[in-house]
Amino acid sequence: MTKAIIELFEESIRVKQCFLRDNLETLTQAIDALVSAFQRGNKLLLFGNGGSAADAQHIAAEFVNRFLIERPPLPAIAFTTDTSVLTSVANDYSYNEVFAKQVQALGKEGDVAVALSTSGNSPNVIAAIDVCKRTNITTIGLTGGTGGQMVGKVDFLLNVSEGRNSARIQETHILVGHVICDLVDQRLFPSQ
Repeated sequence: MTKAIIELFEESIRVKQCFLRDNLETLTQAIDALVSAFQRGNKLLLFGNGGSAADAQHIAAEFVNRFLIERPPLPAIAFTTDTSVLTSVANDYSYNEVFAKQVQALGKEGDVAVALSTSGNSPNVIAAIDVCKRTNITTIGLTGGTGGQMVGKVDFLLNVSEGRNSARIQETHILVGHVICDLVDQRLFPSQ
């Protein structure tokens, strides 16, 4: 059993190192875009399904409350938390529209959206990305494998291409989310 544990940790480390090698420049650009959006008074929108929904909520909480430093709250909304909206849209239209409708209602030009999908093919995530593009909302896609349908649709594709399964991809996504939180804070609040 100890051998299996070591192998799982080593795989997670390897996947993260490959992500960094392949995505460092894009991650830097995505952080710059989010810093600029917050400086303009815009907000962050986050959405995904399953574990990606939990990651969206986690990152939104880090911005609204705080991450590592004491600072004013930053505007971030996870579109995965309002069960009345989610079930109403799913019931009246389709589950594919649950995030797109929220982008239409709450997003505005200049906002930034983080779309999470380990495959890059979640229909409701892709539909929301399409609305973001029509609304001039900058999109950051966190995905894995080949990148799926997110490739060419998002402004900043952060792809965990070496991930063999959703667990390794999601572990990398939450690290990326924490890195974004940390560096946005450092840029916006350098004296704290």
